[in-house]
Amino acid sequence: MTNPTQITDVPIGGEGIRLGQFLKFAGLLDSGGDVKAAIADGAVKVNGEIDRRRGRQLQLDDVVSLEGRSVRVRP
Repeated sequence: MTNPTQITDVPIGGEGIRLGQFLKFAGLLDSGGDVKAAIADGAVKVNGEIDRRRGRQLQLDDVVSLEGRSVRVRP
């Protein structure tokens, strides 16, 4: 379950994308180092649960949350 903040849709133009790539693509983080640190610290949630797998393959409609911002993977 995600928090009640507004969810922004981010079109990826395909079927799936890896979590680390999506965090940068969606503008939640700026660099690979930031992505690695945020995931290692348990600051990233996928569909309401902490996920520490930078290479996790996200699917359409997955919701990724970081520091009160939530974005949804869209085609």
